[in-house]
Amino acid sequence: MLHTRSLNSTLDRMMSLNRVLDQAMNGSWPTESASRVWVPALDIVEKRDAYVVVAELPGVSQNNVELSFEQNVLTIRGQKNPSLDPSQDGELRVYTAERVSGAFERAIRLPEFVDSEKIGAELRDGLLTITVPKATAAQPRKIEIKPVTQAHELKA
Repeated sequence: MLHTRSLNSTLDRMMSLNRVLDQAMNGSWPTESASRVWVPALDIVEKRDAYVVVAELPGVSQNNVELSFEQNVLTIRGQKNPSLDPSQDGELRVYTAERVSGAFERAIRLPEFVDSEKIGAELRDGLLTITVPKATAAQPRKIEIKPVTQAHELKA
């Protein structure tokens, strides 16, 4: 079942702030003379035992992606190589060039209580999937209510 969070949730507010900061740091505010900057799209979901981040990285080689985690900030950075390279392809007549390339970086501040030692990542079909397990202390658990014994009842 898919549950979406309201814009008032903490995670949504953090993602909105991350998006604004990414745009500011990359200089991607829309202007006439601004060059195009590529910022990969992200989905972030919270499961019972982990946070899952999925980033769209079409055309990016696994060798060109670097992940780091420090002070609860997951950082994805890398390089998307241009598909048109006059130095290799010779003289080109380009009719349309809409695909962006270059360096990119996304930083995501995650909630507290994650198990940073068990973060896993997989790049398949242009999607980078990062699983950040929650720490055991942060996972929901069921607490068993023990029945009262007769001996305990007599003392009370």
